[in-house]
Amino acid sequence: MTARRILVADDSVDAAESIGMLLELRGHEVRLAHTGRQAIEASETYRPDVVLLDISLPDMSGYEVARRLRSASGGAPPVLVAVTGYGLEDDRLQAKEAGIDLHLTKPVDPATLMELVGSLGSPLAPPEPRH
Repeated sequence: MTARRILVADDSVDAAESIGMLLELRGHEVRLAHTGRQAIEASETYRPDVVLLDISLPDMSGYEVARRLRSASGGAPPVLVAVTGYGLEDDRLQAKEAGIDLHLTKPVDPATLMELVGSLGSPLAPPEPRH
């Protein structure tokens, strides 16, 4: 398994900490953010390989965070994974349009999350360009 730098952005402190601890137990390096602004700032300095992004953040939507992360990435952008309670087809479409690569609906099974993070390959390949 390849260790990854993972940013968990979720306004639920308990949810973020739980996911973070699980990822750390699997050998990943984890940072937490609880607002959109914190996620953007952390991404600039931490340079995560993967961002687990809640859509419902208190200061801006996860969609807006994704757009900003995509526009700000100078090199290989992180893989953006929505981890959200919004699971309707329209929610998935909005996520894709915002630049989110993958979509998981809460509650996320820990085994599914670990499998997803492990399946990202080594080295981490950037997502295909969007047209």
